Amino acid sequence: MEFYSGVPPLLVQFIMTVAFSFVVGLEFRSYHHTNDYKLHFGSTRTFVLIGILGFILYTMDASRLLFAAGLLLLGGLLLVFYWRLSAERLFSLFSTLFALLIYLIGPIASLFPNWFLVLFIVLLILLLGEKPLIHRISDRLANEEIVTLAKFLIISGVILPLLPDQPIAPMLPVTYYRVWLAVIIVSGFSYLSYLVNSYFFKSRSLLITGILGGLYSSTAATIVIGRRAHGLESISGRRVSSALIMATTMMYIRLLAIIFVFDRGVAVQLLAPFIIIIVISLLTAIGLLTVKNNAPELHDVSEIKHPLELSTAILFALLFMLFTFVTQYVTSNYGSHGLKSLAIIVGFTDIDPFILSLLSGKFTVSDTVIVSAVILASGSNNLLKAAYAIALARNSSVLFAAAWLTFLFVISILYAYKYAW
Repeated sequence: MEFYSGVPPLLVQFIMTVAFSFVVGLEFRSYHHTNDYKLHFGSTRTFVLIGILGFILYTMDASRLLFAAGLLLLGGLLLVFYWRLSAERLFSLFSTLFALLIYLIGPIASLFPNWFLVLFIVLLILLLGEKPLIHRISDRLANEEIVTLAKFLIISGVILPLLPDQPIAPMLPVTYYRVWLAVIIVSGFSYLSYLVNSYFFKSRSLLITGILGGLYSSTAATIVIGRRAHGLESISGRRVSSALIMATTMMYIRLLAIIFVFDRGVAVQLLAPFIIIIVISLLTAIGLLTVKNNAPELHDVSEIKHPLELSTAILFALLFMLFTFVTQYVTSNYGSHGLKSLAIIVGFTDIDPFILSLLSGKFTVSDTVIVSAVILASGSNNLLKAAYAIALARNSSVLFAAAWLTFLFVISILYAYKYAW
C-alpha cells in the first residue's frame, strides 16, 4: 500500500492504458482470426500504439487541441481503411469504431475512476468474444418484443411523471400517481417473469413453470399446472404438487417485494409470517422432489403472452380504484372487522389491486389491521388455487398440494385474527 501511494499517478495511468490496450488488442487479434477476416488495420501492437497516442496527446495539452487533432488524424486513416474494405464489398464499421474506442482509453484512465475503466475494458472484450451469443440474442429478439419494451417505457417513463400526486376524490383516497405506480410495479414483475419464460426456458419442466409463473401470477400458474396434470398417473403427483407449492411460494416473495416498495413499515411487519411460510413451503417442495420417483419428467410448452397490453394496464388501474372505493366504504362503515371480511372475499379474485390499494390509500385503520388484511387475502387466495388444482387435474396428483394450500389458508386465518387481537 505504501509502495503504491508513492507511485506517481501519471505513471499508474500510463501503465493501465498500455496494459488494457494490449489485452484488448490480443482479444481483437483472436476475433479476426476466429472469423477469418482477411483485411484488418493492424495487430496487438497497433492497439497499444493507438492507446499510447491518445494518452500522450490528452496529457500534454490542457486545451485538448492536440487530442482532437490526433482523433481527426486517426479518423482519416480509418476512413481510408474503410474505403479499402468497401472495395472488397465489406461494409462493417465495427473495426474502425473499435479503434476509436481504444484511442479513448487514455483519457478514461485519466478522468474516470478505476472501476469505470475496468468496466469499459470488460465491455469491449465481451463485444469481441461473445459475438455468437450477441447474434443469437438478436435473432431471438422478435420485433414485437421491441414494441413491448416501448410500451413499458411509455407507461413508466412518460405517463407516470405527468400524473399529479393528489387524491382523485373524497371516496377514493389515493392519488393518480400512486394508481399508475401500482400498475408499473405489478407489470414490471410480470414482464420480467415473461422475459425469463420466453427466452431462457422455452421447454420447461412443471417446477420451472411453478417458479417463474408464480412471479407472473400464482393463480395463472396453478391453472396451467392443473390442466397439465389432468390425465397423469398419480405416480407423478410429487412433482405436480411440488410445482404447485413453488408457484404459491413465489407469490409470497413477489408480494413481499411489492409491499416493500409501497410501505416499508407494513413490509417489516409481514416479514416474519411470510418468511416462515416461504421457508416451510420451500422445504416441503424440496422434500417432495427428493423422494425417489421413477416417473418421467413432465414439461410444459404453453406460450405465455406478454403482460404489457395497455388494455391490461387500464383494467388493473380500474380494479385498483374500485377496490380503493370499496375499501374506503367498508372501513368507514364497518371498521377493521369489515376490512378483514372484505380481505377474505377479495382473496377469491385478484388480490394484487386490493393489496396495493390498501397500501396506497389513506384509510382510518392501523398498520396492524392492514397486515391482517394482506395475510387474509393471500390465505383465501390459496384456498381458491387449491380448488382450481383439484377441479382441473381431477386426479390424485394434486391432492398433497391442495391440502398444503388449504393448510396455509387455515393458518393465515388463525394468525391474522390472533395478530390483530
